[in-house]
Amino acid sequence: MSRALYVAAASSWLPERMTLDEAERAGLADRSRVWNTGIESVCVSAEKSAPDMAVLAARSALDRAGTAPEDLHLLLHACAYHQGHDMWPPASYIQRFCGGGACPAIEVRQMSNGGMAALELAAGYLVADDRPAALITTADRYCPPGFDRWHSDPSTVCGDGATAVVLSTRGGFATLRGLATVSDPGLERGSHGDLFSDAPMAAGSPIDLGLNSDALVRELGLEALLHRIEAGQREAFGRACDQADVKLGDVDWYVLPNLGRTRMRAQYFDPFGIDPQRSTWSWGRRVGHLGPGDQFGGLAHLASEGALEHGQICALASVGAGFTWTVAILEIVGRP
Repeated sequence: MSRALYVAAASSWLPERMTLDEAERAGLADRSRVWNTGIESVCVSAEKSAPDMAVLAARSALDRAGTAPEDLHLLLHACAYHQGHDMWPPASYIQRFCGGGACPAIEVRQMSNGGMAALELAAGYLVADDRPAALITTADRYCPPGFDRWHSDPSTVCGDGATAVVLSTRGGFATLRGLATVSDPGLERGSHGDLFSDAPMAAGSPIDLGLNSDALVRELGLEALLHRIEAGQREAFGRACDQADVKLGDVDWYVLPNLGRTRMRAQYFDPFGIDPQRSTWSWGRRVGHLGPGDQFGGLAHLASEGALEHGQICALASVGAGFTWTVAILEIVGRP
């Protein structure tokens, strides 16, 4: 990076977990459809909305970073699903209740890559005019009737929760050494049907993500699709590592998407030689896929567990439908 940027704090707010056994007993999940994901439990918010969870994560991150409202120059909120109201700005709501001052507050939509895409946007905003700090939040609540976490995505089980990071030009526990985003819009066809609708959920609910992805597989072929997905992630890794002057073999911790085990093997563990024990997989399989929040939540988890040591290299990798891939390379320089 041309100018020093730091992660000053990382936080998450996650509701209670529901185990696969509990979901099966309640008639919510079919074990035969879920077992191959390796998911043991997911976080489920019974009542609290996504923006309200984001407020709690944001307050914690701001407090840990010691960031005053006047030092905050940007607030970005990333989400993938319904935020509780129609046609409203959840970023402004989060700013109102988290003590985020009066800086620009903007929503970012890039599906599961939204949080990391927001990180790159915030990085450019801060270094452009030597601004002190930015707050990035993510939050989603994947609930009926629009979404069925146990069936809407055949290979991934989504969890509810919120995350937050404070990005700073003044200091923090990790320095941002590399950051890159890659896009392949030719794959966006896998995110929608053939016709545009006139209203939300007009195509029916709950959402079935498998239908559109199956159509893309038929169009491109499974081997070609997997090759393009791997190529995008490989390019993002390469660009970020080049900026940071490190190799993948130098990485001590990988913070990865909380996808199902089959996808993790196909997209990360096998092609990049990543040891699951040096990743956030053991945590991710217990909280579920947090949409755009897996990377910040995983970083907060490693920090809270005392796993991050001075001098270690930590890679945050993300992918979102569209398709976009983002990778950040962090060097741990202090105690979280």
